[in-house]
Amino acid sequence: MKLKTNRSAIKRFKFSGKGKVMRRPTKQNHFNAKDNGHESRAKSGTMELAKNNLKDIKNLMPYQTTV
Repeated sequence: MKLKTNRSAIKRFKFSGKGKVMRRPTKQNHFNAKDNGHESRAKSGTMELAKNNLKDIKNLMPYQTTV
C-alpha cells in the first residue's frame, strides 16, 4: 500500500537541494512591530531542522526528499 504524505508537514517544511530539511524560525508570526532591524532580519529566511527531528519529518513526507 502506498504511503500518504502529511499535508500539514508539506506546508511547514521544505527540502533544500542537498536534502536538508528547512523550517521557519520561531516567534515571527505576530507582535513584530516593536522589533528593531536586527531582530526583524534575523526572523526572515529559513533555518535547518535539528538532526534529532529529521527522521520523524522524513516519515511524514516519504516522497518529498530531493537527493
